[in-house]
Order: sequence, then structure tokens, then C-alpha cells
Amino acid sequence: MLVKTFCAEVMGMEATTVTIEVNLTRGMMFHLSGLADTAVKESYDRIRAAVANIGLKPPTADITINLSPADIRKEGSGYDLPLAIGILAAHGKVSDTMLSNYMMIGELGLDGTLKPVSGILSVAIRARKEQFKGLFVPKENAREAAVVNNLDVYGMDSLVDVISFLNGSDDYVPTVVDTRKEFYEQQCSFDLDFADVKGQEGVKRALEVAAAGSHNVILVGPPGSGKSMMARRLPGILPPLSLAESLETTQIHSIAGKLPSGTSLISQRPFRSPHHTVSQVALTGGTNKPHPGEVSLAHNGLLFLDELTEFNKSTLEVLRQPLEDRKITISRAKYTVEYPCSFMFVASMNPCPCGYYGDPTHHCTCTPGQISRYLSKISGPMLDRIDIHCEVPVVPFKQLSQMQLGESSEKIRERVIKARRIQEERYKGTKGVYCNAQMTERMIHQFAEPDEQSLEMLRLAMERLSLSARAYSRILKVARTIADLEGSERVQSHHIAEAIGYRSLDRGDWAER
Repeated sequence: MLVKTFCAEVMGMEATTVTIEVNLTRGMMFHLSGLADTAVKESYDRIRAAVANIGLKPPTADITINLSPADIRKEGSGYDLPLAIGILAAHGKVSDTMLSNYMMIGELGLDGTLKPVSGILSVAIRARKEQFKGLFVPKENAREAAVVNNLDVYGMDSLVDVISFLNGSDDYVPTVVDTRKEFYEQQCSFDLDFADVKGQEGVKRALEVAAAGSHNVILVGPPGSGKSMMARRLPGILPPLSLAESLETTQIHSIAGKLPSGTSLISQRPFRSPHHTVSQVALTGGTNKPHPGEVSLAHNGLLFLDELTEFNKSTLEVLRQPLEDRKITISRAKYTVEYPCSFMFVASMNPCPCGYYGDPTHHCTCTPGQISRYLSKISGPMLDRIDIHCEVPVVPFKQLSQMQLGESSEKIRERVIKARRIQEERYKGTKGVYCNAQMTERMIHQFAEPDEQSLEMLRLAMERLSLSARAYSRILKVARTIADLEGSERVQSHHIAEAIGYRSLDRGDWAER
């Protein structure tokens, strides 16, 4: 008897429908075709044990299974459930009348329980696109899949539940998630607040500008000055995720297997902070199976690299293309996939090898040559992609001992959101541009054109401070954001002056002050 069940294989951000054809004839052999990996080939052992442990007799027959399309590699344990149902249906233990209406995925335990798998959200989107009536998933994955509308998602505890449903039981109801209510309730819940940061008003201002325009920023200062502390509070002043951004972010984390059990949608912008020993592959993604890296997991959020100069230089260089294109293409011998990676890049570093260059409370023992070599660990092209260079001074004891709280993240966030709304209105209808950091050169001339006074200020700054030519457009982008925070339609000279002040590391004499 020939029976068909349906599953899906996730490749990149998309899932492809896989038809599982099961045929039983007289004999004792098991044949599996369709470019299956080891995990799929081992599924028959799990299925036989699970079927026996739920009280059914495994079929004694020649079983031939084909996974179609046969030219796509099938990976993972998610094929256990559809394979088991296909074998039992071909054996006459499960009714095959409804099989064409449902897609299914899940790993089987030896006792017949269903265990969660990754990539469920992409599978659910594919099932709806293919107009399946419903989707069977492990119970832990049900809320994740249920955010897809027009699709009945059944979270099942075990193989017995799926068999019972297909045989006509009406004891099961689809999982329903109030997506909007849960999404908006959790958007503004942050444990870290800028009110806890003493002093550092200039740095807070720079981070506010960075958040308002989604500009990349690097914090340079001695140990203990609060660089990491402030960077970790940045998500609290970023604009809230939209539903579309949340769905895309959740999809990436689902594919990577990083979504907590029982989660429906990610409601807050991601904050990723990999250790400086991270490899190139872990940062960009890949391995034997297409897998999102840290840059993609930070999509629509923030990627923070603490102690930037401790990272391997070749590892940092792989960030250049993602920072520019806001997407990453991973090419291997057996596959090529593309993941989005539009994130705000934040880094911190010491100003010199000993860490105390420019610190009035500690003596720096480094020579100008040592400082120059230390800073050269960050290449010019990499530095070119960072809009704001912010020096973080040591906080004096008088400010540290103050009991009064600083300005809260909530108030800063209100100003950031107001500036972002101005930018959204400005770039409405322009594909791929939502904030000032994403402006093209043509847009810079259109929306951030300096007047004669500002242009003269820029010329003098580039000559006297030895600023590089690449700093020109970055200064104008940041100045446009400062103007938006002020509510000004045009970029004025004081906006340019503040933006010039955020290009510390471009100055030719920075290490010689």
C-alpha cells in the first residue's frame, strides 16, 4: 500500500515542502531514498521503539520510503513524526483520509513522546502558503507556529495523540495565541535603565544620537569607565519592534534553535554580545548545515563587541560586508543561503594597551607608537563603517557618590521614537531605507545638504583635524539625526559641529595628544 505524508525542509529563511512516500510490500527490508542525512536514516530505529512502546506492533514488511524532491538534502530529527505516521498508515493502523490536509514535524522519543525541533515558524509559513488545513507539531513548538494565521496548529504531546486525531477523535483543538496582546505587553519591560548611570552625560547624548539614527558606535575609554554598562542599556532606548520585524526576528531565532520553549514572538530587540574568542563561522553563520550566525541573530537589534581589539583581526574583517549590505550570503560547496542582518553595531575598547591613555587619575605607560599599533588592530575600512566614535572618561568620585538618579531610559526613548517617526515619514516608499544610517549618497545630498557656513566648517575640520574623506558622509548622516532630534528640517552648523566631535579616531593626531 502506498501512502503520502508531508513535512518541510528549512533552507535559509525559507522552507521547502517534502513529500514522504511510504510503500509496504511483502518482505523484511527497509529502504530509504531521497538524500537523507544520518539523523533521518536513524529515525527508523526510533520509530520501531516508539510504536512498540505505545502498544502497537511494528509492521513486518518490506518498507520503501522516498523523500521527494530527492535532490534536496534532508536533515534533522523532525522527519520522525511524518515517517512514523506514513508507515502506520501504510500498515492500516492510521486512517489516510486526512493525511493530504496536514503537514507534520517532530522528533520521536522512544516512548512515543514528541520533542521540539527548530525552524517551526518557517515550516508553518510554508504550510499556509501550500494551503494545508493544519500542522502537527510538538506541544513545546505550538505557540511559535500559532502566530501564523489561517492555519490550524495542533500541539501534540505524543504519537498517540496524532494517531487518535487522524482516526477521527475530536478531543483536540488548535492552539490559539493572542499575538498582538502578548507582543505589546512585553515590549517595554527592561531590567536595565540609564537612570542608574552616574554622570557621563556626553556619552549618553552620543548613544541617544546613535539610537535615533541607528548609527554604529564605538566607545573608547579606560577600564571601569562604564562602557559595557551603558552599551547594555542601549536596547532600552531603541524604538519598539514592529510586528513585521518581530516575525522576521523570531523566524531567524527559530531556525537557529535559540527560541525559548513556549515563546510565540520575540517582542524586544535582540542584544547579542559574543565573546572575543568567537570564530568567523560562529559570527557569520554556516557550518555543515545552513545556520544563522551572530550577525543574523542580531537582526533588527544590536550586536555588541566588548573589548574590540581582543577579537581576531580576520574575524572582525568579515563584518565589513554585513555592515554595508545588511544581509549576508553564506556559500559552501553544498549550499548557498542568504540571511538578513540589519543591526546596530556597538563596540567598546581601551584607548591603549595599558588602558589608561587620557585618564587623569592613572599614568599611561604606553608610547605613541604602541598606541598607534594598538589602534591599527581596527582596520581603516572597518572604522569607516562606524559613524560615532565616543570617548568615555572616568567618572569622578563626586558624581559616583551622588544618590540622585539620572534621566531614565523611558524619557530618552520617547525622544528617539519621535526622531525615528520623522525618518520613517521622510523615507516612506523607499525600499530598504528606514533610518538615517541607511541613507544612500543621493539621499545625503537630498536630505542632509549642508549650507555654506556648515560646508566651510566641514572643510576646516577635515584640514585641521586630518579627517579622512570617508568621514564626510558619516558626519552628514549623524548631523541629519541630530537635526531630527531637535525637530529641525534643515541641517545647521551646530548639528555639523556636534557630528564632527563624534569622529575622534579619524583624527590623525589622536594618539599623540
